[in-house]
Amino acid sequence: MKTIRRMDLTQEMVTLVHRQVEDGGPLPGLDHQTDDDYHAMTSRLLSSHADGEDAWLFAYGSLIWKPECEHVEERCGTAQGWHRSFCFRVWRFRGTRECPGLMMALDRGGQCKGVLLRLPAASLREQVDRLCRREITVKPANTSPRWVTVVSDGIRLRAIAFVMNRTARAYVGKLSPEETAEVLVKACGHWGSGAEYLFNTVCKLEERGIHDRYLWQLQRLVAERIKPALPNPPATSIPLNGTLQPQQ
Repeated sequence: MKTIRRMDLTQEMVTLVHRQVEDGGPLPGLDHQTDDDYHAMTSRLLSSHADGEDAWLFAYGSLIWKPECEHVEERCGTAQGWHRSFCFRVWRFRGTRECPGLMMALDRGGQCKGVLLRLPAASLREQVDRLCRREITVKPANTSPRWVTVVSDGIRLRAIAFVMNRTARAYVGKLSPEETAEVLVKACGHWGSGAEYLFNTVCKLEERGIHDRYLWQLQRLVAERIKPALPNPPATSIPLNGTLQPQQ
């Protein structure tokens, strides 16, 4: 029987901390990826992949609930040697220069349960190029695409994943859950808030039977910080039963 857990963070709370934010544009002085950079990135990644074969993409965050790529199969799997972490700072998208946010990446060590998406061979180069443009904007890149090992139903698969570049200026290392929650409660950019990003990810993982203790603790801590501002604070948490839909 599937366990129905009760999320403390609710859609009402996410809506409460959301605000309309104008896109402040790129930070001055940053060097941005060019078309040639993206083409080279895609070619390097696919140089070790057999032509005419589908490829797996490992999704651990927003790619789960907003993949924006063509895929023909989905299955759960565990990436070996990596864990999800809100480990890099953002001054745009889900944060601003005045109130920076945090984003998730795969960082070294441990393991991470996520979702494998099978990308069809016919459009693989186009899909990978599109993904690189979505995930990477500046040089040096905050995250970079690479092949990782993912175990699914006892089978070891090779999958593309976007992993943290620890030499990037945005890398903050391992923050405490409390420090992370404080940022996610306050930060919001033109793409939305940190609380929304967390809420969407936890919802979609739980729908697939994936329980991430790190994210579960964060959603509780974020909810605790928002709850006092609610018009009528709930006495109990809300059951996650598949009816809560992530915002797009």
